[in-house]
Amino acid sequence: MMKNFPLIVFMFLLIGASCKSKSERIAQWEEYFETNVLNRNFTVSLAQDNGTDLTTNYTGYTFVLLKTDFYHGPLQATKGGSMYTGTWSCNEDYSKLIITLSNPPSEFAFLSRGWKFTSKKFPTLKLAPWGSSEALVLYMFRQ
Repeated sequence: MMKNFPLIVFMFLLIGASCKSKSERIAQWEEYFETNVLNRNFTVSLAQDNGTDLTTNYTGYTFVLLKTDFYHGPLQATKGGSMYTGTWSCNEDYSKLIITLSNPPSEFAFLSRGWKFTSKKFPTLKLAPWGSSEALVLYMFRQ
């Protein structure tokens, strides 16, 4: 057992050095979110409600999450000369995105809810409803 002691110590040091602290992981997500999501134009590339395709409801709209800070800010949806405003917010680990649109057209009710990220690979963000097993799917494509 004592022969393996240096190897065991080395393994623990290696594992400890490769582990990032919570604050380092949060800082990485903040940088990633700011670089890839905030103040960027997105379009809806797929919207499904229990198998019903709603994507055409969002044709021509551009959505932008504007930065107030890393966890919330204003949201703008524009199409032609019309602009709708609302807010967005995220939790600390960026697993949840809450979209709220005030006085939106009726088709935006689908968007106004808490979403969980199922994929954050660009150019497409993939979302599903937070805390629900509803068969809702939302894909946002970065322009």
